[in-house]
Amino acid sequence: MTRCVVTLNAGSSSIKFALFEAGGEDAAPTPLAIGLAEMVGIERRLTIRDGAGAKIHEATRAETPEAPFHAEALRRILAWRQGAFPNAEVVAAGHRVVHGGVYFTKPVIVTDEVLRRLKELTPLAPLHQPHNIAGILAAREAWPHVEQVACFDTAFHRDHPFVNDVFALPRRFYDEGVRRYGFHGLSYEYIVDRLRRIAPLYAAGRVVVAHLGNGASMCAIRDGHSIASSMGFTALDGLPMGTRCGQLDPGVVLYLMQEKNMTAEAIADLLYRESGLKGLSGVSHDMRDLEASDRPEAQQAIEYFVFRIRRELGGLAAVLEGIDAIVFCGGIGEHAWRVRQQVLEGMEWIGVELDRTANRANAQVISSERSRTRVFVIPTDEEAMIARHTLAAVDAGVAAA
Repeated sequence: MTRCVVTLNAGSSSIKFALFEAGGEDAAPTPLAIGLAEMVGIERRLTIRDGAGAKIHEATRAETPEAPFHAEALRRILAWRQGAFPNAEVVAAGHRVVHGGVYFTKPVIVTDEVLRRLKELTPLAPLHQPHNIAGILAAREAWPHVEQVACFDTAFHRDHPFVNDVFALPRRFYDEGVRRYGFHGLSYEYIVDRLRRIAPLYAAGRVVVAHLGNGASMCAIRDGHSIASSMGFTALDGLPMGTRCGQLDPGVVLYLMQEKNMTAEAIADLLYRESGLKGLSGVSHDMRDLEASDRPEAQQAIEYFVFRIRRELGGLAAVLEGIDAIVFCGGIGEHAWRVRQQVLEGMEWIGVELDRTANRANAQVISSERSRTRVFVIPTDEEAMIARHTLAAVDAGVAAA
């Protein structure tokens, strides 16, 4: 039997998953299959690729309302795995959980007490936490003899200095957990590890990582440790995102409540689902659609996105007291060369000189040889990070108190 782990990233109508074979003592887990189960209209689709990216399975069936999506999807994933990899001994399932609050600073084996605490954190990540929990519950039901491990997007940032962890509110709120948590930690961890392998001198220095996708944030990292993040108490803060607003004067929320008589639920829907690139452009949340559009609103949305990235870059460089490297990752960061070019042009004052040819080619290094600040494009892999954490947690028998 081959020792394996499954990773799960559950959303409201999709589950990203992967099957990894455990490596040797120091070897990283090897991806055997990567897939997506999703609801599209009235259909439920299952698409799976091998570790090299070639499609190896695709199936579609009509939606069955009596079967909850997460439970039914995991049953199909399990059935496929048993047929395709009968010798795979799945020892654990690792779950991406967006919010760990102040409780969880490292991955933990899921117990009933852990689940209770995760549910308490739902108000801090209403767009993600309920679905992460639903994925855990469905996996417990589908694989009752397999350990479930929760891996947290906030954990990487829990060593922030106090000044980057606090809001200027009465101290009792900080003590109750109203803090700047930061997110996308699993992605940042992976990038730190990759940078240590490909450019160890830069990894030991002052680095700003821009995770740019449908969710977007930036992080100041010194010697592999998170110093500051653009995101705060929830995944709404900082950069504008696909459908989320990013940084917003809290007075706007008061205005919407007092003058527009909007309920908390309506405001949450506005800020999480109707704002960002989608709201500002009136076209789409997808950067590819915006770049292809000739509507001025689409171009203005891109301009604002770029402006906020540049503003955060300057601020995070100040936090680090200088900058040695910049890393772009995430769907936009890895593929949208025009966005990267707009972000970096005119940044000579922090030592950046762009190599336009390398940038257009999405090369690993897109700064010129003369650039004092090195600029990298590194594809992130949160699933690989979850797999590593999951194996380590199971091997160590980690459980929350």
